[in-house]
This record gives sequence, structure tokens and C-alpha cells, in this order.
Amino acid sequence: MRTIGTEEHFVTDEVVTAWSRLVSPAREDWGPGVPPGEMGERLRDVGERRIAAMDEAGLDIQVISLTSPGLHNLPAEEACRLQVETNDHIAELVKAHPNRFQGFATLAMPEPAAAAQELERAVTKLGLDGALIFGRTGERNLDHPDNWPLFEAAAALRAPLYVHPQIPQAQVRDALYAGFDDAVSNAFATYGIGWHYESGVQFLRLALAGVFDRFPDLRVILGHWGEVVLFYLDRTDGLAMQAKLPRPFSEYVRRNAYVTAGGVYSHRYLRWAVEVVGAERILFATDYPYRPGPDGGVERFLATAGLDRADQERIAAGNWDALVAGIRR
Repeated sequence: MRTIGTEEHFVTDEVVTAWSRLVSPAREDWGPGVPPGEMGERLRDVGERRIAAMDEAGLDIQVISLTSPGLHNLPAEEACRLQVETNDHIAELVKAHPNRFQGFATLAMPEPAAAAQELERAVTKLGLDGALIFGRTGERNLDHPDNWPLFEAAAALRAPLYVHPQIPQAQVRDALYAGFDDAVSNAFATYGIGWHYESGVQFLRLALAGVFDRFPDLRVILGHWGEVVLFYLDRTDGLAMQAKLPRPFSEYVRRNAYVTAGGVYSHRYLRWAVEVVGAERILFATDYPYRPGPDGGVERFLATAGLDRADQERIAAGNWDALVAGIRR
């Protein structure tokens, strides 16, 4: 079974250097940064060591993307320079290993018009397959009108935008997640739950702001089985009625969203996602290098989930292949 991971991260020394120059509050919006030791080494390596880890996990292809927080917290001029350099580098990595890597562009969201232009270049000139972005840029939420040129470009290209989690703002962390020792508070605000609320809320904001009505061809990818959104559609459909949206949230999810495993290897969540959005809207992802591959490999995880072979193959690679085939280059 051919297998593709769609949330697979790396970092460059140039981006790490740019992050290191940040001062508060931008540094606070960065979070812990590149992990030390082996994890940091794995993030920097996009070669034989990574390919060996893919083989061990039973993963044929990684769709590589710049790790959190991308370029969102950098000064606009620096972010614009680095988006070009980083995307050129991603394209070079894909060219060097065309049977093992594909790529998401990274975008200079502090300058949305430049980000939209770069997305077009990355897709039409470099052969990348959409972009991975984060919800907030400073105080600006994803649905802000300044970001709409990016949505227009992505919809016109039919290029997916993967909305990746990010650490909550400092005041949110202080209000909701603080009060424990530093390690527990940080885990609470990030992988414990905070990351996932952050991304799910940004998707809901896009719908509430009318982004999906204005750009019905926009394709958004949510990791970690939909970043909580799938589990509360019965409630958020009521919110859509209150907001007088033309469609319930559940319809926006089924029309505009894809969801991935994001390194959470749960058969229960997988079956729930199939029930809610259908097997044709689910992609696989290992969240490399932050998570190991599933025990026994990707194919075994899918084969033991109670799905028929056709649905296993859709989730393993077929849905991503179809999504990429629809990009207008």
C-alpha cells in the first residue's frame, strides 16, 4: 500500500537564526523553539537519516513543511526574504528525492499580499503542493480581511492550506493554562489541548467571517483528527444558525476541510472521522519528527482499523493524490 504523510516537519539554520534574534513579545509567541539534541538534529536533516525513519515507519512519501511557528512571528521584510529562500530549498529537496518528498510552501503571513504571490510562485513554478500556515500572525486572526488575498489565490489555484497548531497568546496561556509547574503549564497550553483549540477556533472563524462562502473552492487541512472541530459539530451548527450563515458548520467541514491523523494513532478517532466527514476527506500524517510512526507501520495501522481496503488506500495516499491532481498549475 502506498503511503503519504502530510504533516512532516523540518527547519533550516537560516530560519533558526532569524527566530533567535526575536525579542519579546514576538519571542513569547514562538514557544519553546527548536528542541535540543536529537530532535533538533532530526528537524534539520532532510536526507538519508529521515528516509531511513520513513522506511521504518512504512511511509513512502513525506510532504515536508517548515516547523512551527514558520515565519509568522518575524518582521515582514525578513519573512518575505525567507519565504523565497525556504521554498526554493524545499523545491530542491523534492527534486533531489522525487519519490520520497513532496512539499508545502511556507509563507510570509506578516505580509499577506506577498504571501499570496509566493503561493502562486511556489505552486506554478516550484511544483509545491499548497502551503502550511498557522492561525494567528501576531494579534491578527486568520480570518482578518488582510489575509483574504491569500485565500483568493489558494482558491484560484485549488491549492490546499494546512492550518497547523501554534502556541496560544501569552495572555491566553496566563488565563487558561498557567498555575502549574512550567513543564505542565507548557504541555497544557500546547500538545495537551491548547494547540488544538487554537487551530479549531481559527477554522470556525473562517466560516463565521464568510471566507468559505466567498471562496467555495478553498481547501483547508486540519491535523489531529480535525483539531476538536469534528467532535462538536452538533453544537457549532447552532452557532452557524445564530450567525445566519448560509450553511451549517458541518457542511463547511465536509466541503472545505480535510483532516489528518497528525501523529495521533487512534482507531477510535479514525472511525469517528470517517463517520463525520467520510473516508474521502481523511489524509495520513505522522507529525515527524515529533512523533514516531505507528506501531507496526502505517499500513498495519490502517489495516487493523476496521475499514475496507478501498478506504484504507484512500487514506494512505489516494485522497492526497486526488487533492494534488486538482491543483491548477
